[in-house]
Amino acid sequence: MEWTQEARVLSHHGLMAMLGAAVAKAEALNQPQCIVIVDASGEVLAELRMTGAKFLSRKSALAKARTAASIGAPSDAIPEAVRASIAAATGGAVTGLPGGLPIIQGGHRLGGIGVGSGSGDQDVAVGRAALAAIGITD
Repeated sequence: MEWTQEARVLSHHGLMAMLGAAVAKAEALNQPQCIVIVDASGEVLAELRMTGAKFLSRKSALAKARTAASIGAPSDAIPEAVRASIAAATGGAVTGLPGGLPIIQGGHRLGGIGVGSGSGDQDVAVGRAALAAIGITD
């Protein structure tokens, strides 16, 4: 029986690259965003609320990031039929809103990114730009 295992984690350089790419995409869309990046256990590693982003969107961005990190899939993969029940059962910690993406590299789940304050499509586009900055495409 093994008592330990190796883990891969995002470095601060990766986090800064992700934030920079997310901000650049949000600016290109002319939509200020709240951006939250969590590790595989849901702990916040980096976050930014761009000037003009809706302050309540920080909470939804966190829920999106934690959902994606937890399920290893986009936050909107939560089935519509159970979204309200899961949100209520977790005190809003899990959401089915679009804008949460898992951070998976080389088969290792590193965490999740959540973006909020724009439309669902804008939130996803900003998240994808952040992932692309560290070499993750889909």
